Amino acid sequence: MLATMDGKLLFVSLSGAAGVVILGVAGCSSSTPEVVKAGAGGSMLVSSSMHTVTRPSAPRLPMNTVFKGESRYNALMARAEREGWRRLPLGQRTVKFATSMLGTPYVNYTLEVDDHVESPVVNLNGMDCWTFFENSLGMARLLAYKPGPYTKQDLLHMIELERYRGGRCTGSYLSRIHHLEDLFYDNQRRGLGTDITRSLPGAVRMHREVKEMTSAWRSYRYLRNNRDLIPKMGRIERRVSGLPVYQVPKSRVRAIEGRLQDGDICAITSNWKYGYTSHVGMIVRRGGRAWFMHATSERDKGRRMIVDTPISNYLREGSSHAGIIVFRPRDLPPSKMWGHQLAAR
Repeated sequence: MLATMDGKLLFVSLSGAAGVVILGVAGCSSSTPEVVKAGAGGSMLVSSSMHTVTRPSAPRLPMNTVFKGESRYNALMARAEREGWRRLPLGQRTVKFATSMLGTPYVNYTLEVDDHVESPVVNLNGMDCWTFFENSLGMARLLAYKPGPYTKQDLLHMIELERYRGGRCTGSYLSRIHHLEDLFYDNQRRGLGTDITRSLPGAVRMHREVKEMTSAWRSYRYLRNNRDLIPKMGRIERRVSGLPVYQVPKSRVRAIEGRLQDGDICAITSNWKYGYTSHVGMIVRRGGRAWFMHATSERDKGRRMIVDTPISNYLREGSSHAGIIVFRPRDLPPSKMWGHQLAAR
C-alpha cells in the first residue's frame, strides 16, 4: 500500500494479526524500513523521519551473516519489557542485559565477517570484551529509544551508532572505530556519553605511539585482504596517538571506586608503549564495591562472560595493567516512533 507524508511517497506493508506496519521510502533501495505497531484494523499515522539520531545505513551483507543469536535477542527484549527494565537508568538497564548473558562463551574476531565489505555485526552466541559491552549497551538503549516490536535491524542500528565514526558505516573497514580511546572521543563528541576519567581524583594524562592495528595487521581479515588500507590505518593511529587520553593509575583506583556507577564502561590501560588499552568491561555495583564484569579470554576463568572481582583487585592481578579509563554512556533522544505507537482498538 502507498501513502504520502512530508511530500515523500511511502510504502506501507501490513502483516500479522497485531497489525505490524513496515514503512519505507518507495522506490529507494537505500532506505531502511521503519517498523511501528498498528491496532488490528485501525488507522495509522506514518512518517518518513522518525529517528532522532543518525539513520541506519543500508544493508550490505546478508542478515544471516551479520546477525547471530536471534532467539536469544528476542527472549532478552521480551523479558526486558515484561519486567519493566525500561524504567531503570541506562547504566542499570545495561547491567540487566549484561548479567543475563553471563556464561556466554568468549569468541574473538566475530566482527570479521567478509574479506572486503564492512557492516555492523551482532553475535550474541559468542562475544569478546568489546562486543559484550556494546551488545549489552545497544539493547539497553534500544529499549528506551523506540517501542517494540524489536527487529534485528534495530539492534544493528544501535551498534552502528556506537561503533562507527560519526555513527555511520560506509562499507569501509576504516569507518569502524578500532581503538577504545577513539571510540570514547567520537561518542563524547556526538553526545553519546562522557569520558569521566579526567574528573576523577588522581587522573593523569597518557602518551602512547599507537601501532596496535598496523603492527598486527595479519591478525585482521580485512587488512590481510586489503593491504592498501594499512597506510590509511597508520594515519588513523597517528591521530589517535595525539588524543587527550587520561587514566586513573591502578594504585589510585581503590580510592575512586565509590564514584563508579552501574554500567560504566571501564577500559584497562596498558604499560605497552604502542597502545593505550588492552581490555574493557563494565562496572557493576555489589556490596559497596565496583566489580569488573567482562568477557575473559583466560582459560582458568572459563573463557566466558563473568563478574570477576572488584576493579582495583582485578588490576593487581596483572603486571601489564596500568590503570583504567571510564566512559559513562547516555541514553539516545527518544525516537518519534513513540508518538506513532498505535494502540489496538
